[in-house]
Amino acid sequence: MATGPFWFGVVLGFVTYRTLKHKTKSGVSDIAAVAAALGGGATARLFPSGTEGFDSYCFGMAAGFFGYLALSIVIAAIFTKQTGTTTKGAKAADVFLGFEESQ
Repeated sequence: MATGPFWFGVVLGFVTYRTLKHKTKSGVSDIAAVAAALGGGATARLFPSGTEGFDSYCFGMAAGFFGYLALSIVIAAIFTKQTGTTTKGAKAADVFLGFEESQ
């Protein structure tokens, strides 16, 4: 597996998930903009379809996208352990995911 395209995909997947979750109003236009940026001409030239680089890039995108969710679960667990209540842990994860504004 090519490591460069993988880590490039991880970063883009993480940023994509974070951007979509932290926007107040997301819609089809936001998803289309992200899809155009990620699947655009530059990425297609860097990692042509059917190559090892493209495969690594796709795995990296999935890892970054779902890694953001996994990180939020870890944050919720840490806050739950520190405070002793699941309510504050869940609230911390919601703030991190962008479901709720921090206060």
